[in-house]
Amino acid sequence: MKPLLALLLALAALVLARAAETPRVFLAGDSTMADKPLDLPERGWGMALGPLLREGVAVRNHAMNGRSTKSFLDEGRWAKLAAELRPGDFVLIQFAHNDEKREDPKRFTDPATTFRENLRRFVREARARGAVPLLATPVCRRKFDAAGKLRDTHGDYPAAVRAVAQEEQVPLLDLQRATAAWLQREGDIPSRRFFMWLAPGAHPRIPEGRQDDTHFVAAGAEAVAALAVAAIREQNLPLAPWLRP
Repeated sequence: MKPLLALLLALAALVLARAAETPRVFLAGDSTMADKPLDLPERGWGMALGPLLREGVAVRNHAMNGRSTKSFLDEGRWAKLAAELRPGDFVLIQFAHNDEKREDPKRFTDPATTFRENLRRFVREARARGAVPLLATPVCRRKFDAAGKLRDTHGDYPAAVRAVAQEEQVPLLDLQRATAAWLQREGDIPSRRFFMWLAPGAHPRIPEGRQDDTHFVAAGAEAVAALAVAAIREQNLPLAPWLRP
C-alpha cells in the first residue's frame, strides 16, 4: 500500500472513531424547549443550546408544543426518541407546564404519582440504552404580583422533579430556581423583552401583537440556555467536557 494512501486511511479511521465517540444531546420537553418556525419570533431554549456545545455535538430536539409527560408517552414521542439513543448520548428532560393542566385528561399528571412515574420511566429507559439522563425543573412563567415579586405558578411539580432526581441519582438542572432568580433580578417590566410581548404591528405574522408570559423570544431562549449550561458546568456533570470553553 502506498504511504499516502495508508496515511489517508488512517486519518479517515481516526475521524470515524472520534465521530462515533461524540455524544448527541436529546431533548424531551414542551414548548418552552421546542424548535419553532424561524419566520416567527418565538424560540424554545433548546434552539439556543447547540451553539454552546462543542463542534460536532448534535442536538436532537424532540420537545414539542403542548406536551406533558403523559402525552409525550401516549403519542409515541418518547419511544421514537429512545429508539435513536446509543451509549454515551445525553437526554435532557424538562416537563411540567402541561402536566399541570388538570382540566385536560390527555395531559394532566399528578405531581405525587403519575408525573413522578413518567419521569422515572424516562430515566430508566434512557439508562437501559446506555444514555445519560438529566432532569430539569420547569422554567418559570413571567408572573409578577403588584409588589413586583415573581409568583410561583408550578406548584408541586418542581419539587417532584427534584425528588425523582434524588431517588434515581440523576443530575438535576434546577431551571425553576435559576429562572426565578434571573427574572426577579430583571424585574417585571424589563423582563418582558425576553418573552413574546409584541406590540401590535411589530411583526407581520402577528399583526395584532401578543402578551405571552410563557414563551421566549431569542434573547430569552439564549438566556435560559446559558443558565442550563452554567448549571452543567458548576456541577461538573458528564456533559461539561462537551461545552464550549
